[in-house]
Amino acid sequence: MAASSRGFSTTQFDFKLRATRLNVALLPNNYFPELCRRKRRKTFSDAERVRIGNLEFRCCCSESVTPIRRTSGHEKIEERRFDPKKNPHVHRVRTRATPAAMPFASPPSILKQEKFSPRCTPRNSGPQSRDTPPKRDTGIANEKDWGISLLNENVKESGTNEDGSTWYRENGEELGENGYRCRWTRMGGQSHDSSSEWKETWWEKSDWTGYKELGVEKSGRNSEGDSWWETWQENLHQDEWSNIARIERSAQKQAKSGTENAGWYEKWWEKYDAKGWTEKGAHKYGRLNEQSWWEKWGEHYDGRGSVLKWTDKWAETELGTKWGDKWEERFFKGIGSRHGETWHVSPSSERWSRTWGEEHFGNGKVHKYGNSTTGESWDIVVDEETYYEAEPHYGWADVVGDSSQLLSIEPLDRPPGVFPNLDFGSPPLPQADDHDPPVDFPSSQ
Repeated sequence: MAASSRGFSTTQFDFKLRATRLNVALLPNNYFPELCRRKRRKTFSDAERVRIGNLEFRCCCSESVTPIRRTSGHEKIEERRFDPKKNPHVHRVRTRATPAAMPFASPPSILKQEKFSPRCTPRNSGPQSRDTPPKRDTGIANEKDWGISLLNENVKESGTNEDGSTWYRENGEELGENGYRCRWTRMGGQSHDSSSEWKETWWEKSDWTGYKELGVEKSGRNSEGDSWWETWQENLHQDEWSNIARIERSAQKQAKSGTENAGWYEKWWEKYDAKGWTEKGAHKYGRLNEQSWWEKWGEHYDGRGSVLKWTDKWAETELGTKWGDKWEERFFKGIGSRHGETWHVSPSSERWSRTWGEEHFGNGKVHKYGNSTTGESWDIVVDEETYYEAEPHYGWADVVGDSSQLLSIEPLDRPPGVFPNLDFGSPPLPQADDHDPPVDFPSSQ
């Protein structure tokens, strides 16, 4: 989960983009960039952990850039995970890494920032508009940050504000088989000339199997053609095969400029179970005129000490320059490995790359090796401690504590003698890569 508020920023229905051209220089043959592993941090929307304000848009990958510097093949870099509410009982020291990261150029491309004025005023009890685009790299918000409040009675109302803008709000309930119930509220509004518009939907779902879900979807557009869309949800269910309770959270965010060839998309997901199994990941895409970038990462903890982490990010320009880096680590009971690659391709298709690897034997010995296309190589065994995160920095206990509204959803009363229909189906298969960007956002090369 990440911890910076970079993305589109807007004025009140104003998306003036000020872009700086990407500065990419080819690397000389004797110049080796430092490869540092991407830092993933816990993300929340409270001011303690995330910078809150109008959105920024930064071209390129979401993380801060490490300056290029000369380094030997086996230089050590130590990183520690950012965790402002660190549990003292959980070991969370970031690994020591041999290699270092290919820089992802990030020109200071931002949008003019001003505060939004509410699109709807409290007059006639109209809904308060949240007609702001989502923020980049803010991960999955907690339910309390959305302020979801569903009415118990049916309401359908609308009104006009003093500035001529209009609003509406309605809510309802849908019932189905197996005790299914969905309570929802829809609201929205538009400016007096219909040039700008916003919509938002809240819902909660439940049934007799114990399934509970809380969700939000919002979208908007402004007079300059800028548009955005965001959805968030969390659910509680019991795994049919293991009989273990699970909580899953996800978020998707997207924004597009109406005046520039610019936009971004992100999908985040987290899955937890009561025995400590945890999976987290994100897929991101962005474009600013002739520049595009992608990033994917994942974490998997089996709850018994085994951990897998990986990151893959890359970028390109329309001139043909491409660059990126990726790494992966696997550990169990102090034994494991890390490996990765940094690469760069020039417009003339000249390719530079540097690969590296580490084998940790669990006895204080680490085998480090690597090479590059310019002739650099190393293969050594060193005395070095092995550090890795055997447990997630945000796990089952944390997500339960942050999901009080989800857990408090009341299902319909089940009549005596009526039991829920459980469809066990086939055992779950490993998930495919189904978190890709929308089809209108191009994939990587």
